[in-house]
Amino acid sequence: MDHGGHGMTMDLPPFTLGRGLAFTGEPFFLVGSLLALGLYGWAVVRLRRRGDAWPAGRTVSFVLGVLTIAVVMCTALNDYGMVMFSVHMVQHMVISMLSPILLLLGAPITLALRALPSAPRGRKGPRELLVALLHSRYVRVVSHPAFTIPLFIASLYALYFTRLFDLLMGSKPGHIAMMVHFLAVGLAFFWPIMGVDPGPHRPGYVMRMLELFSGMPFHAFFGIALMMATSPMVGTYEHPPASLGIDALDDQQWAGGIAWAFSEIPSVVVLVALVFQWYQSEQRQARRKDRAADRDGDKELEAYNAYLASLQARGR
Repeated sequence: MDHGGHGMTMDLPPFTLGRGLAFTGEPFFLVGSLLALGLYGWAVVRLRRRGDAWPAGRTVSFVLGVLTIAVVMCTALNDYGMVMFSVHMVQHMVISMLSPILLLLGAPITLALRALPSAPRGRKGPRELLVALLHSRYVRVVSHPAFTIPLFIASLYALYFTRLFDLLMGSKPGHIAMMVHFLAVGLAFFWPIMGVDPGPHRPGYVMRMLELFSGMPFHAFFGIALMMATSPMVGTYEHPPASLGIDALDDQQWAGGIAWAFSEIPSVVVLVALVFQWYQSEQRQARRKDRAADRDGDKELEAYNAYLASLQARGR
């Protein structure tokens, strides 16, 4: 028996972590993951060969981000996610909230800008096209909080609480498109907040924290709504296969708990990253001021002292 036209058998044994993590090699995400790792590795090697450094932490972060995508999409978790709401919610939360954070901390755009060669004068190569894209009106729109926050919220409510979810889950291309959408939405939401790469919107750190916490409560509300429902809310998971030995409502409550928990965990991770970036920014600014003071003999301090002296003289 097939599920939703996927050609995937519904007669899965009861879920265990070992069964869920069995490698299946979903082609689309497997090829995409290998391609991402290959391009990132090529760029790092190119920098190293010409004597430029690249932080190991960024490489580790990017690799972990790709691996998290592969774990939830290239294993049997992807099969179980077609018939178990709780497993699908793990996939959704990882690929939309954990993977984007790790990928962005890997600074792939910065790496590409440093590794790609400049085109000859008067011509446009990959580097010039990437720079043009970063400065385009399209990127300014899709990275603006007025766009990313509503999109982040709508990806939950407009998808799961309408027939759109069942429609997408009815075919393999639809399922893949939905997962790609989750990843893209996560990248768009977190990029202006804690991304290392250059972008058109880089508000102050306090505003970034406000943007972060403006979206997270809606994840919690979504999870609570699933947990408190008295009947299955998503048609795809209304009648799970008997071989799984699960109850649809219990599984939905697990899915709600997972969505609620993931509204908290990434928030803490991003908040820590923001505080660390803020600290590094302050340190860099302090070092620039110290270097400027060394160059000009600390004229700014001398001018301030002269100003204080003039105030004191007028007060006499």
